[in-house]
Amino acid sequence: MHRFICAKRANYSVTTLCRVLDVSRAGFYAAQRRPPCERALADRVIAAAIREIHADSRQTYGAPRVQAMLARREIHVGRKRVARLMRQEGISGLIRRKRGPPTVRIPGIATAPDLVRREWNPIEPNRLWVADITYCGSWEGWLYLAAVLDCYSRKVIGWSLREDLGAELVTDAIEMAVARRRPEDRLVHHSDRGGQGEFKWSSQHSIERSCDGQEGSGLGAGGAAGDALAGTAAGWSARASAA
Repeated sequence: MHRFICAKRANYSVTTLCRVLDVSRAGFYAAQRRPPCERALADRVIAAAIREIHADSRQTYGAPRVQAMLARREIHVGRKRVARLMRQEGISGLIRRKRGPPTVRIPGIATAPDLVRREWNPIEPNRLWVADITYCGSWEGWLYLAAVLDCYSRKVIGWSLREDLGAELVTDAIEMAVARRRPEDRLVHHSDRGGQGEFKWSSQHSIERSCDGQEGSGLGAGGAAGDALAGTAAGWSARASAA
């Protein structure tokens, strides 16, 4: 009660607050003159250490990690006490945004036939590309990464990073791959069957593109194995971006 009165005394008189809260005004003033107890003094020391640890972690550590770092300094306190002091200091750990829903297959939507037929080892470059989308954690929240991988070299040849799952996320990655490789022969661009990305529109096609920009297309395919290849590549790209 006394702490609440101290917090509100700038807006209301102490007499009014004590009357509403049924607290003795003389007792309140006596408590203000009384020296702090040992626990309050210990809280000040612990709070200073918490602020230092939190700053060293770039303001990312929450109560569990702060408690562990305090233990390394031979300051052994409970997690609830650490959490209480962090609330009083107005600091908290990094709160990650909730991830979006995973890729799902849309019922009633016909999928393209499988042109790859599980043959993941082409005999030359620019015969088989696979693509996928993944999530990347950043200081500002989650980002979406699209990556295109050449199955011959297992190299990422196109990628795109955005804050949303708009069509540009995928088309930018594909356009980068085409601009870098400029395939002249028949190419199968393969992605999974999920309803998440615009790969359903711009991928899953066998693209025949010449250097003059003309394009012809046939149906492509989707499957778990190709998704695994591209998903691994997207993970590598995500780690490289974070680095």
